[in-house]
Amino acid sequence: MKNDILRLDYRVIARIIPEGARVLDLGCGDGELMDLLQKEKKAKVQGVELNEQSIYKCVAKGLSVVHSNLDKGLTGFPDQAFDYVILNESLQEVRNVELLLRETFRVGRRAIVGFPNFGNWKARTMIFFRGQTPVTKSLPYHWYDTPNLRFLTIKDFEEYCAVESLKIIESHCLAAKSEVRLWPNLFASTAIFVVAPKGGNPT
Repeated sequence: MKNDILRLDYRVIARIIPEGARVLDLGCGDGELMDLLQKEKKAKVQGVELNEQSIYKCVAKGLSVVHSNLDKGLTGFPDQAFDYVILNESLQEVRNVELLLRETFRVGRRAIVGFPNFGNWKARTMIFFRGQTPVTKSLPYHWYDTPNLRFLTIKDFEEYCAVESLKIIESHCLAAKSEVRLWPNLFASTAIFVVAPKGGNPT
């Protein structure tokens, strides 16, 4: 998806990733984010992607990508091999969230989770006044062609982290061109969280 929201996602993630970090991007798409991290942060990047056409685009950029289904876990990667594992707009597309997050924290120290906010006011308005499944810039698909299996809000994810003993290290709630500070669950169209298991390495 090419739009201002996604580009802002990438810039926020690039600010989070430290110089030279080891990064695994799950559902890396065409590798645009990995390419950015490799060039700007000298990160050691590795991707996982299911779509073969997207993998070809990654390879054309000189990126390392594994062809794999995230629902089958990350068995090909050793424990704690990465500093950051990115799930940007991919967590809502998997069937077994618990398995993927468990595997994420097995292979990496921290996770960066980005997702479209279903609690955004535009989505609420479409449901309330039109009685239709929302179609917005951050939720661009119709009900019959969406890759999303889950529709979560910022509050949903915060509650999930509390229940599953995940520590929220930082969060960024985004509108089209800037971060949202006031009532983010209502006004943000997408969100990015940096999370780690409670009791893990704080550095």
